[in-house]
Amino acid sequence: MNSKRLKVMAASIGAGALVAGGALTVATSSNAEPTPAPPGPVPTEEATIGETITETTLTETTAPETPTTSSAVPGIEGPAPLPPEQEDAV
Repeated sequence: MNSKRLKVMAASIGAGALVAGGALTVATSSNAEPTPAPPGPVPTEEATIGETITETTLTETTAPETPTTSSAVPGIEGPAPLPPEQEDAV
């Protein structure tokens, strides 16, 4: 085969692949799902607002002398033992 014939064959194969890719893209693109219609007007009714009523007595408040929560204390003290595979690292 001479080089001119080989170039023409390669160009034909490339053009065919390009056309086949375009056809495949058109075939697989989906336009079946139409865009939804914009929402219509929303009927408005009188809004209901819930009320929270809290009764408090107005007295002078002072901070308690002792804290109301205790401080956190760990259940164990001291360093935890190393796993057996890490004992040689010390």
